[in-house]
Amino acid sequence: MTIQEIPRKSLDSQEFLQLRQATERMGKVLQQRLKEHLTILRPLFIPRKLLGTYIRSASSEEVHGSDKAFADLQERYAAICEEPFALPRKLQPPLPPISNFLESTPFQYWLTLEGDSDRSVLITSATRFVISFQSECPLARLKAMLDGSEARQPDDMRQALLSHLAMVLFLEYFPALGRLLEDLNYRVETHRFADLGGLEAVVLTAPLQTFLPPDDFIVEVTQLSGIPAFQELIEKDAIDAIPDPLREALRAG
Repeated sequence: MTIQEIPRKSLDSQEFLQLRQATERMGKVLQQRLKEHLTILRPLFIPRKLLGTYIRSASSEEVHGSDKAFADLQERYAAICEEPFALPRKLQPPLPPISNFLESTPFQYWLTLEGDSDRSVLITSATRFVISFQSECPLARLKAMLDGSEARQPDDMRQALLSHLAMVLFLEYFPALGRLLEDLNYRVETHRFADLGGLEAVVLTAPLQTFLPPDDFIVEVTQLSGIPAFQELIEKDAIDAIPDPLREALRAG
């Protein structure tokens, strides 16, 4: 779902307070549920199964298809590493180890408010999550290095890019894992972060419809809080509308 596709819906202050509280409760449940799923699935996401000897490990066993996987990784890395990260284009194998611990962070994006191109609000989703292999440089830290609020650490930046690109490739090379995630009721998509040079990342979405109120309402709330941040709200009847993937697959078959 793009920013433009997020529904807009008017509401009053009382409805907003009720939906915000409900959204926070459901968001916590979704985060915990996803964390448990990723912990169980961790043994299936072994970076070495994708990159073989192109990644540093205790094993020297060749992996079929790793030459192409590394070439794909190199191509995608080279397309984004120079701008805005100022990193060398060439990856030198064997790469440093990539952790097979899986991490997730809520999906965030900047919304430019209508009629004021200089005013933006950071929007957080309660139902969408970015997943990647764990690194010392999560997205928030990577963005902090780019905006100058934290000193740049080239090695950490490179590892952050690889942790996301490797996850994208992993699901492309092992599509059954993507289908497994879909069977767990997540929509699996690849998102490009424009503010990170077009970095590709995997986004999982829980099947709950969200919306945003009009811009003037968001302005009012952020002015009261003093913080330019807002959260998508989960629709009141979203739980009742959750689809059943198995039922739909059987009907389609």
